[in-house]
Amino acid sequence: MGSAAAIVIEVAEDGRHLSLDRGFMVVSTRGAEIGRVPLDDIAVLIGTAHGLTYSNNLLLALLERECAVVLCGRNFSPAAILWPIDGHHVQAQRMRAQADTTDAFKNRLWQAIARAKVRNQGAVLAALGQPAGAFVELARKLRSGDPDNIEAQAARRYWPLLFGADFRRDSDEPGINGLLNYGYAVLRGGTARAVAAAGLHPTLGLKHSNRSNPMCLVDDLLEPFRPLVDLLVHRLVAEGRLSVDRDAKRALAGILTQDLRTEAGVTPLATCLFRLASSLAQTLLGERQVLDLPLSPLPLDLVPPHSGKGGAHGAQRVSSHVDDGDV
Repeated sequence: MGSAAAIVIEVAEDGRHLSLDRGFMVVSTRGAEIGRVPLDDIAVLIGTAHGLTYSNNLLLALLERECAVVLCGRNFSPAAILWPIDGHHVQAQRMRAQADTTDAFKNRLWQAIARAKVRNQGAVLAALGQPAGAFVELARKLRSGDPDNIEAQAARRYWPLLFGADFRRDSDEPGINGLLNYGYAVLRGGTARAVAAAGLHPTLGLKHSNRSNPMCLVDDLLEPFRPLVDLLVHRLVAEGRLSVDRDAKRALAGILTQDLRTEAGVTPLATCLFRLASSLAQTLLGERQVLDLPLSPLPLDLVPPHSGKGGAHGAQRVSSHVDDGDV
């Protein structure tokens, strides 16, 4: 399995071809190699370019390393994620436990996840000097299964405080919404990789249940981490960057290296995703009682995107592999 702290690669330039050569992903154009990346360094591969092609051997090699391959469509929204069938040595046992889980138990697990999301929304607002006390109270009131729709109530308060009264979250719109789409695509890829590594089935969700969504569990588990993407997008917008350009992609691709506080100490977000997915599998099997969620960040933990937090080397590796014309 690849490292949880590996990097995000995006190929955005039209006409690229990706192939495999002795443990490397080779990027070519018109038959000429222009760059290569060690496969073991790749956590998520994102394809956004027109005319992008892949060799079958490369895709197989990436999936063997539990790398998530995310194919994006219009406005950088994920259209598909390639997911390995064989992700864990007790995968069948864990998937059976998923399928057999009662609604009551899923509701209790969702309560913990949704509470973490609402708390983190409040932490983001507090970091920006916005009123956030209501989010602490909303998280406290959130009951098993969220029958009172507290998550939606929090969202109605959250978006106007974060981006202004006129903002509407619409994945088909450009600007702020496009930036959010891209950041969430990175987060979704990292979460899909963690779910595969934990031997869980991505379709069998806790709360998300859209029958046309093959990644319901992935979308459940990424929820507590969305506010970190939101904060990063807010800072990009504050710098006057409203388009999903090379610099914005570089900043958003680095979200998986963001350090979070956990019971075990400071941990990169990518590792937190692995721990959360693994703890869910153990909880479903009765091997533990609670999910391994990161602690709600304090305002001082929510650092600017260019501070270097998460490791300068990791951020460099991310930034150097956004392919907008050169690798």
